[in-house]
Amino acid sequence: MSATSDGIMALEPFRVTQSPPAAYYVPDFITEAEEAYLLQQVYDAPKPKWTQLSGRRLQNWGGLPHPKGMVLEKLPAWLQACADKVSSLGVFGGKMANHVLVNEYHPGEGIMPHEDGPLYFPTVTTINLGSHTLLDFYYPISRRQQSEGGEGPIPQTEDQRHFLSLLLKPRSLLVLREDMYCHYLHGICPVAEDTVTEKVANAGMCDAELGDTLQRGTRVSLTIRHVPKVLKTSIFLGRRK
Repeated sequence: MSATSDGIMALEPFRVTQSPPAAYYVPDFITEAEEAYLLQQVYDAPKPKWTQLSGRRLQNWGGLPHPKGMVLEKLPAWLQACADKVSSLGVFGGKMANHVLVNEYHPGEGIMPHEDGPLYFPTVTTINLGSHTLLDFYYPISRRQQSEGGEGPIPQTEDQRHFLSLLLKPRSLLVLREDMYCHYLHGICPVAEDTVTEKVANAGMCDAELGDTLQRGTRVSLTIRHVPKVLKTSIFLGRRK
């Protein structure tokens, strides 16, 4: 695969043309055997690696991102291989991924609309394991327009601000950058099944048809990112370790 100096020429055939810049959806990025291996490694991880949150549980690998910098921790070999494969696409501007968040969602679990923020290089990549999900995108609420007044009503509810969804099938890779990373919120509704509507921008890339109903299983996502600000020493949060 070739890549431009900016990044991702090789991914152009996988661009979701119905979305703002830029979303790339790569079906079957990994094989079934690779998926099974990765799931085994996730569940073989020591129990203390799991953190239970409301609506999901997660594992953090590579270090804890922080505004002052991340104390880098070596990725295990199974995650390093994934990080290298994604990085080879040029999605991080020539840098290598150094952080992986593993999320587990059971049917009926999700995550509130959010943005990944400035601690990361403005690209997020996700490998999907085990089950599909719908990733929903929302217009943010404009604080400026709220305080100073604007033209026309400002949508306030999630339903009103929701403008697009992406169907993520098992073994697929999703890459979000540019406006899709910087300007919009993304989240997952806490439901047990999803219906394909006209808002699912990549339905054709998933062989899904309007009106299809999909039952969720347990999904594990590998969110692979590059944290630019890494501490060279063991100084962290103003203390020396």
